[in-house]
This record gives sequence, structure tokens and C-alpha cells, in this order.
Amino acid sequence: MERPALEFNLPDTHEEGKLYVVDSLNNLNKLNVCPAESQRSLDEEENTGGTGESMAGSNARNQCLFFVTFILTLTISLALVSFVIFLIFQTRNEVDQISSRLLSEKKNIEELKKLNNIILKHLNQSRIKE
Repeated sequence: MERPALEFNLPDTHEEGKLYVVDSLNNLNKLNVCPAESQRSLDEEENTGGTGESMAGSNARNQCLFFVTFILTLTISLALVSFVIFLIFQTRNEVDQISSRLLSEKKNIEELKKLNNIILKHLNQSRIKE
């Protein structure tokens, strides 16, 4: 009578071993094939506790907040850089205008000096004649 019981337990053990191997292969497949986010969602489906769901939601919110902050920072940086480049070009234009005015004023001063010299010569000559 003992023998049939042994035979009955052996197939059960064999079936349990098969289930264990299949479960292990499934877990290995999850680790190798599924991306991290899919793995987390699969693990959460297996766990019925609420902590996994809140942790995944919190993680997703943190990632979303990070990306929004990152994009906002990039946008602000781009705006600041654009403003600085605009200011550089404006300053350059102003400096060019001022330097051209200075050159024209320098020419005017040179012409006034020449006129002054001509007037002085003329006055000197008219005094000599008197």
C-alpha cells in the first residue's frame, strides 16, 4: 500500500517542479525582455498591495516633474541666451554709430582748424598791409 502512495506523490512533485521551472522562466523573461517600466507594472499586478501602486504613481509624477522642470529650464536658458545675443548686436550697432559720428566730427574739427588757420593768415596779412 505504501508503494502506490509513493507513485502518487512523485507525479505531484514532478508537476510542482514543472510549475516552479515555468514560473522561474517567466520571471527571468520579465527581467531580460521587459523594460523597467513594464517590469514595475507587471510586479504591481502580481502584488495586490496599495504601496506598489502609490510608489509607481509617485515615481511617474517625479519623472514628469523632472521633465517639465528640465524643459522649462531649457526654455528659460534659451530665452536668456537669445536676449544676450540681441543685446550684443544692439551694442555693436550703437558702437558703430558712435564711431562713425566721431569720425565725422573729427573731419569737421579738421576743417574748422583749416578755416581758422586761413582766417588767421588773412588777418595777419591784412595787419601787415596796414
